Amino acid sequence: MQITSRFTIALHLFACVEVFRNERKVTSDFLAGSINTNPVIIRKILTQLKSAGLIRVLRGTGGIELTREPSAITFYDVYQAIEPVENGDLFHFHEAPNPQCPVGRNIHALLDDKLQAIQNAMEEKMREYTLADLQTGIRELLQEEN
Repeated sequence: MQITSRFTIALHLFACVEVFRNERKVTSDFLAGSINTNPVIIRKILTQLKSAGLIRVLRGTGGIELTREPSAITFYDVYQAIEPVENGDLFHFHEAPNPQCPVGRNIHALLDDKLQAIQNAMEEKMREYTLADLQTGIRELLQEEN
């Protein structure tokens, strides 16, 4: 199991919006250059973020705006927009364990609650971090460079 790079690309994108918002229009082509990826991937992620109601993409002159204050958008919100889990379950259980096997018939009883607890802990931790934390962090790192 691995969360795809789309999640960290989305966070990178939000950091760029913060750093460059007063200097330039942050477009998909500009973001692709910063992230070093194809603009098509950026546009897909922007579409997902827009569909989730986290951003507005300005047509014509270009640019991206947040729809809420950065402190009101959590990493979990971004994760949900970018990495929606099938049926709400992070862990995809293997299909049809053998009921004739003592392990196979009991594996769900053994693991279901534990896997759900792991998912809940991860999601709760993601709710603790916001885009405001990301913005503060990038500002501090840039000040240290100067």
